[in-house]
Amino acid sequence: MSEMIVVGKIAGVFGVQGWCKVFSHTSPRENILQYSPWYLKRDGEWQSIKVKQGRKQGKGIVAKLESINDRDDAAALNGIEIAIKQSQLPDLPKDEYYWSDLIGLEVETVTGVQLGKVAEMMATGANDVLIIKGDQEILIPFLQPDVVTEVDIKAGLIKVDWDPEF
Repeated sequence: MSEMIVVGKIAGVFGVQGWCKVFSHTSPRENILQYSPWYLKRDGEWQSIKVKQGRKQGKGIVAKLESINDRDDAAALNGIEIAIKQSQLPDLPKDEYYWSDLIGLEVETVTGVQLGKVAEMMATGANDVLIIKGDQEILIPFLQPDVVTEVDIKAGLIKVDWDPEF
């Protein structure tokens, strides 16, 4: 199976007919409903499940999944991560990247100083931030082309115009 990308998790039950509350990592939150099937990690393996219906409910998302027919079935899924296959993601325009593509890439300055690897990403109001783990943790704004000068997914490398002492 191709690489799985976690896009949310089952956060509880909704009603008595097997609907689940969903915590979505997508932006906007309801975008999680555009993907079907979902893959739920059960007994250590990703298992495919079709999304029959879904909608916004208050500030959250609820979904009706195939073969989940009552409150007990839905409750058994509580806390389980929801993933999709990377191939389910739409293609992005040039110079735009999914966070999952950036995590794990090596980061070096334009002068060749190794800073570490992208451990995670963080959203701020202004821009996304690379969280680099190496000898120390470094936070670098993902600003192209001013700070992030090059992203080479195939080579596993991000080049940044950044003072390693900062």
